[in-house]
Order: sequence, then structure tokens, then C-alpha cells
Amino acid sequence: MKLGAFSISLAVKDIKASKAFYENLGFKQFTGEEAKNYVIMKNEDTLIGLFQGMFENNILTFNPGWDSNAATLDDFDDVRDIQKKLKSRGIQLHSEVKEDTTGPGSFVVLDPDGNAILIDQHI
Repeated sequence: MKLGAFSISLAVKDIKASKAFYENLGFKQFTGEEAKNYVIMKNEDTLIGLFQGMFENNILTFNPGWDSNAATLDDFDDVRDIQKKLKSRGIQLHSEVKEDTTGPGSFVVLDPDGNAILIDQHI
């Protein structure tokens, strides 16, 4: 299964303080807007999303169809196909993408410890 680019989405209390902290670790802002309470930070191929007030817990995120530079991949598994594979393996989904759609879509699955994994396709 090709899940695409990986990032961790962190629920932060202070977007400015968190951004400054990760900049001190060598990350640079890749995209997003502080004024909208989110920024995506990048260090080489490592991506960390900082989100203030958008969700309660940290989320593991995969973006089918994207590489670590958010460039579109020619060959990737569509989010609906990934969802079908997981369901066929008996994995319960926390939320689902409508299977009769195309293009962007997302779903969430929880690991055995309750950690959210977001499969979020933008193309």
C-alpha cells in the first residue's frame, strides 16, 4: 500500500512559540499561515504540522499522491482504494471517505492505543 508523504500533525498551544522551537531545531516553514493557526515545517524530508486550536490530540498523517515536497506523484494508491484494503482486513475506521467519489478525500483510523492516523488525499 502506497500511503504517500508522511507528517505528524501536532496540536499546539502557542503557534508562535512552537514555530520558533522547531526553527531552532533546523525546520523551516514550508507552507501554511500563522494567522490561520497552522504552519507546516520541513527539515529535509521530515514534515511537522503545527495546528493551534484545530484538534485535541496529535495525528499521524499520510498524503496519498504527494511526495515530501507536496509534488504530485504519477503512481499512487487512491484514498478510496486504501480504505477498501483496510476494511477488507477488518480494520475499523473512525471516519470514512465516500467510495463513490473521486479526487480529494480523507478518512481516519485509530491504532490500538487510540492514536489517530489521517489518510488525507489532496488531489
